[in-house]
Amino acid sequence: MIGFIAFSLRRAWQGFWRNAVMSIAATATMVLMLLLLAGFWILNTGLLAGLEYTESKVNIVADLQDNATEGQVRDLVARVEAMPEVLRVDSISRDEALQRFKASRRAQREEDLTRFLDSNPFHASIEIFLTDAELYTVVQNRLCSEPGPTGKGCAEEPAIESVKNQQALVDNVVTITNVLQTAGAVVLVVIGLIVLFIIVNTIRLAVVARAEEIEIMRLVGASDAFIRWPFVFEGAMVGVLGAALALGILGAAADPLSRFMFDFFRVLPLEFGGLTRDVLVLVLGAGIGLGVVGSWVSVRTYLIR
Repeated sequence: MIGFIAFSLRRAWQGFWRNAVMSIAATATMVLMLLLLAGFWILNTGLLAGLEYTESKVNIVADLQDNATEGQVRDLVARVEAMPEVLRVDSISRDEALQRFKASRRAQREEDLTRFLDSNPFHASIEIFLTDAELYTVVQNRLCSEPGPTGKGCAEEPAIESVKNQQALVDNVVTITNVLQTAGAVVLVVIGLIVLFIIVNTIRLAVVARAEEIEIMRLVGASDAFIRWPFVFEGAMVGVLGAALALGILGAAADPLSRFMFDFFRVLPLEFGGLTRDVLVLVLGAGIGLGVVGSWVSVRTYLIR
């Protein structure tokens, strides 16, 4: 077995350089296709990270009664934090709510209207961050599904004045996230199939160019495996070389690509710590896999004629 593998590798190396033009054409095609695949993967990763960040900012804001005691607020926060759907709860005082409003007006370069007010109009509140944006309605209904006996506040939580209704916004965020995730997966699969089709046909041209060699081997009694495996290893060589060149190009473009990603997603504090590893695995795995599959399919199609 080891001898056969060594023989196949040697034949693959010789075949690669004996048909240098077709081998270079296949490698160049491989590089272009891997760059296309990696480019879409990088962009799709950034978009999905942005969507995940947006979903993480979906929260429930419950305004508190002005007469709610500290004990009531602490008890409310403890009960809400105990809900399995809740990630964390932030308590916002009236002064903090006022400062947030002022900061928002400054960020929008709008006039600070609070200077015309005699008192602070904001309620103290709690902000509830969820483990999943789709659980918004569940937690909202637990907090305040019915008004209190006086028509104000919530029957379930007397410390709550009201729960802000953002259901329409949450539904839009969830819908957009699901659509883009599905579309991204479909486009990635389509690109992968296109890449496979192009690589298979490119390698098939190399196989056809060596049709005479294959026929001679069959005439002298060579088995299909004996003929096929050198081509498979040759396809793997094309894949490795193409992946190495594609990674070299991506490495050279890493700095401008990083700046592009930072500028494109500047509004979101995203982290892409594992992106380099993912691209490395994707390009190397796709290169070798496409080379092997392309060669296997091409030779098998030719041998069964």
